[in-house]
Amino acid sequence: MPKPIVAIIGRPNVGKSTLFNRITGGRVAIVEDTPGVTRDRLYRDAEWCGRQFTLVDTGGIATHQDDPLVARVRNQAEQALKEADVIIFLVDSRTGITADDEEIAALLRRSDRPVILVANKVEDFSDPTVTHEFYRLGLGDPVPISAAHGLNTGDLLDRVVELLPAVPAGEEGDALKVAIVGRPNVGKSSLVNRLLGEERVIVSDLPGTTRDAVDTYIRRGEREYILIDTAGMRRKSRITVPTERYSVLRALRAVERADVVLVILDGTEGVTEQDKKIAGYGHEKGKATIIVVNKWDLVPKDERTMDHYREAVRQELSFMAYAPVLFISALTGQRVDQVLMTIDAVGEAASRRVATGTLNAVVREAVLLTPPPSVKGQEVKIYYATQVKVKPPTFVFFTNRPEGVHFSYQRYLENQLRQAFGFEGTPIRLIFRRGRER
Repeated sequence: MPKPIVAIIGRPNVGKSTLFNRITGGRVAIVEDTPGVTRDRLYRDAEWCGRQFTLVDTGGIATHQDDPLVARVRNQAEQALKEADVIIFLVDSRTGITADDEEIAALLRRSDRPVILVANKVEDFSDPTVTHEFYRLGLGDPVPISAAHGLNTGDLLDRVVELLPAVPAGEEGDALKVAIVGRPNVGKSSLVNRLLGEERVIVSDLPGTTRDAVDTYIRRGEREYILIDTAGMRRKSRITVPTERYSVLRALRAVERADVVLVILDGTEGVTEQDKKIAGYGHEKGKATIIVVNKWDLVPKDERTMDHYREAVRQELSFMAYAPVLFISALTGQRVDQVLMTIDAVGEAASRRVATGTLNAVVREAVLLTPPPSVKGQEVKIYYATQVKVKPPTFVFFTNRPEGVHFSYQRYLENQLRQAFGFEGTPIRLIFRRGRER
């Protein structure tokens, strides 16, 4: 089962992302002095005194603004309230109580969730009057902290752990982490929402609405997934806002920690140079990858369109011919049901282990059919192979001349392994070392 959820709630710019980063141990949420930088819910695992939980950084709740996007951010925060087991209500000790604070407090008093009222940006912990004003909110004793300096956050976490529900041992399971990457406005968040069956991630026609890598837990049957919706990655020359630079870094880190990467393409535009670069990140990191062509409902088609498009994708992304190509419409739901099934398949392929005896039977037959070319008149011998890791599947070949195994022959051996064992959707790594015949 998923870990207990702790949500940080508050109006904009009270330090929610700073506290989030302090608790999770790194610069994960984007922090700037601009109110409203965090717009989606951001999920990360955290631990305190041996208790694990999932911390949620939400967009600030601004109750007195008519901006449609602000209203949707407010809806996201309210959705987090419904999911949370414990709520941290963060206020600013410097500015005191505002009208937004009072409305949020009223919302929290109506909820059935345990709430910890936290006064941030406290500078003098010896002055008990600093937090007296916040008793008016009717949420109990305020906990004074300084998230920026890490002061008193340990006492806060002690309170959090006291309120966490018990997690039955051995029931958390291993969720498959899926990073969803692509250029801005290709439909990444729309796909996440379609898979979830609800608007969990903000969708807007404005490119760049998603700024952080947003983790969303989903369960289908006995399988668990964490969908990581990332910010659209623009070309460097088009990145002008500091926040957006952080977003690209978040997306790249999301790829690093993912088990499977979905590369989303805009079906109306074809494969661009930026698409190639984005797809290359996952390939270089050895991640199982699926190419998802979105907006297929908008593409004029005949009976050969899909075949021609798939061939064009294969040509443009020739370095990852192993990746399956799906044609979907996140807007209409067309073929979206194939996405999770394909994630399961490529996730299994990336974790597949081949018995040494079976592996060497395939290698021996491949070498007999096509021996490696000699180098300067000297024979190159492949003695045996063994699989040393998964994610990606990695094989070590022992030979008398590692430097003599030509790239084309390495590709031949890779093709033989794929033909024998599948490995659809995942890169495989071949390493050649000097060894002796056994």
